[in-house]
Amino acid sequence: MNGNGFRLAARAAAAVMALALAAPAAAQVDTAAAVRAATAWAQLVDAGRYEESWNAAAPSVRERVPLATWTASLQRARAPLGAVSARTLQSASVLPAPQGAPAGDYVRILFALTGANAGATETVVMARDTGAWHPAGYFVAPRAAERPDYSAPAGAPYTAEEVTVTLAGRTLAGTLTLPSARQGRVPAVVLISGSGPQDRDGASPMIPGYRMFRQVADTLSRRGIAVLRLDDQGTGGSRGVAQTVTTESFAEDVAAAVAFLRGRAEVDPARIALAGHSEGGMVAPMVAASDARIRAVVLMAGPSWTGRRVLDYQNRNGLMAEGLRGAALDSALAASAVQRDSAAAAVPWLRWFMDHDPLPVARRVRVPVLVMQGATDRQVTAEQAAELGAAMRAAGNRDVTVRVFPATNHLFLRDAEGTADVARYAALPDKQVPPEILGVLADWLVSRLR
Repeated sequence: MNGNGFRLAARAAAAVMALALAAPAAAQVDTAAAVRAATAWAQLVDAGRYEESWNAAAPSVRERVPLATWTASLQRARAPLGAVSARTLQSASVLPAPQGAPAGDYVRILFALTGANAGATETVVMARDTGAWHPAGYFVAPRAAERPDYSAPAGAPYTAEEVTVTLAGRTLAGTLTLPSARQGRVPAVVLISGSGPQDRDGASPMIPGYRMFRQVADTLSRRGIAVLRLDDQGTGGSRGVAQTVTTESFAEDVAAAVAFLRGRAEVDPARIALAGHSEGGMVAPMVAASDARIRAVVLMAGPSWTGRRVLDYQNRNGLMAEGLRGAALDSALAASAVQRDSAAAAVPWLRWFMDHDPLPVARRVRVPVLVMQGATDRQVTAEQAAELGAAMRAAGNRDVTVRVFPATNHLFLRDAEGTADVARYAALPDKQVPPEILGVLADWLVSRLR
C-alpha cells in the first residue's frame, strides 16, 4: 500500500498494479516458465535479498523505481505476514501489455502465502520484453482467517440484523443494528468506509483487532440510534462492483443505503445522518449536498485537499520516514509520480480521486456537520479539519463543529507519534477507539438527531 498511506493510498497502490490487470490476451505464452521465474524471484524476497530482487526486475521497472523505494515497498507489503513458510500457485493468466508499458508478454500469477502471522494472496506480474521473464508488478493482499461475528453482543440493548442493499449491478451485504426499546421511529446513521476493500466493521486483515465501525455501531445503538454498516463493493458478503469504480460509485452505494433506511418501518426517514471515515469523509458531503433530507454529517479524518496533494504528501512523508533526503528523495518522488500518473491514465478511481477537490462540495452542505480529526494523523493532516470547517462556515453553514483529538492517528487510535505505515498500525498495543472519542461522536449525533 492502502509510500504506504494505508486507507487513502491503499487503492492508489492497487491501482498501480492494475496497469497489468487487464483482460486476458489470446496469444500463446509459456506461462509455466513465467511461474517458475516468479517463484524464484519471490523466494529472493522471502529471504530479504531485496537488491537481488530489484536487479531481477524488468528494466522498465528499475528505471522508474529506485532501489530504496523498491526495498521499502516490499518490506511494508510483507511486514504483516511474518516469515513465509509456504507458497501455493493459484492461477496464471496471460495479459495484454499495459498502457504505456514496453511491448512483450505479460503474465499475472497469483500465489497463496502462508506466513507466521497471517495468510495472503500474492500477485506477481511477470514481463518478457528482453528475452527473459522479469517481475513488473507486485501486490500482497492479506486474507481474513474467518468470517467475523457481526451479531450483537450478549445482553446488548439492540438487535443486529443481516440486510442487503441492492442497486444496479451489485448487492451490498451489511448489518443493521436497531435499538430494542423503541417508542416510535428511531434516527439512523449510515457508516461510510475509507479507501481499500473493507468489511462492514472497517476491518483489515493487516491490522488484527481493529474494528472501528463495530465500536461506533455499538456505541450509537446503545444511545437509541440505528446504524447501517455495509461491506464494500466486492468485499465480504457484497457481490458485484460498479461498471466504473470511482468515489462517485461509492456515493451511489451510500445513496442506496439511505433509501433502504427510509423504507424501514423502524426508522424515521427525516432523521438520517451520514458518518464517513477517510475517503468516506469525501463521500458523505457528496451525498448530503445532493440530498436535502439528510439530517447531519460526521467527517472522520476526511480530507480537504485534492487527492493528488494528499498522495503527494503521503508519499513524501513515507519516503522521508525511511531516511531519504536530498537527491535520493527527489529521485524517488519523481519515479513515484510517473508511476502514479501512468496508473491514473488506466484506472478511473485513481484518476477521479487525484482530480477531486473536496472543498467546493463541502461548501454545498447545509446541514449540521461534525469534523473529527486526530492530531497525529500522518495520512490526512490535522490542518485539513480546520480548512473543512472554515470552508463550510464561510459558505453559510452555521452549525459546524471541529474536534481535534491529541495523540490520535488516522484510525482514531492512541498514537503519540502518528504513522502512515500499516506495519506500525498493526504493532500498536491498543486497537480500540478510545471511549472519549466515541462519546463525542455519540453526544453530537444524539443532539442533532432529536
